Amino acid sequence: MSRNADLSALEGFNREELLDYIGSVLWQFRLVDAFWFLRAEERYGLPDAERLNEEVWAIIGKLAARDIKERFGASHGINDGGLEGFARAFALFPWAALAGHELKPMDDGSLELTMAECPPHAARRKHCKTPYACKDMHIGEFAAFTQEIDPRIRVECLFAPPDPSEAKPEGYGHLECAWRFYLDEDADTATAAEAGASE
Repeated sequence: MSRNADLSALEGFNREELLDYIGSVLWQFRLVDAFWFLRAEERYGLPDAERLNEEVWAIIGKLAARDIKERFGASHGINDGGLEGFARAFALFPWAALAGHELKPMDDGSLELTMAECPPHAARRKHCKTPYACKDMHIGEFAAFTQEIDPRIRVECLFAPPDPSEAKPEGYGHLECAWRFYLDEDADTATAAEAGASE
């Protein structure tokens, strides 16, 4: 299902060319994300740009998960839900490929997502711009994404900007941010989505 996109130009591409094209699309996706935020910051100031960013990514998280589930849910085990279904879906989320997240299982059955270097923050440091607060944005994005996959999934931020560096747990000092995803086994499926989005 192409969502009405004309992909006829890709006919005849070999596997390497298709992968290269996907890489180009991801790079352009990253450019759009970067430049709309920079222009919003220039026009309205950083606090308002951050609030707009939170609103935009909550929508993107929801719609991206829904699209991934519709396209690949049955064939890739995403429709099974749970943390495994979430992990499979998140691996297909474009920003996960761009950002270099590490998503790994923990001894308590939860999943931990960490990022050693965040591309947007690295770019801001390179251009001598102040850090921006991304914690609330990612809370909304991840909550919206997970609720489309399985309403029982909860999101906990271990630390993320603008948290101070001393808020990082021991052994996490080299990371930009860390998140925990876990199942609320006692959640009422009918109300879990609302609860997850409110955390």
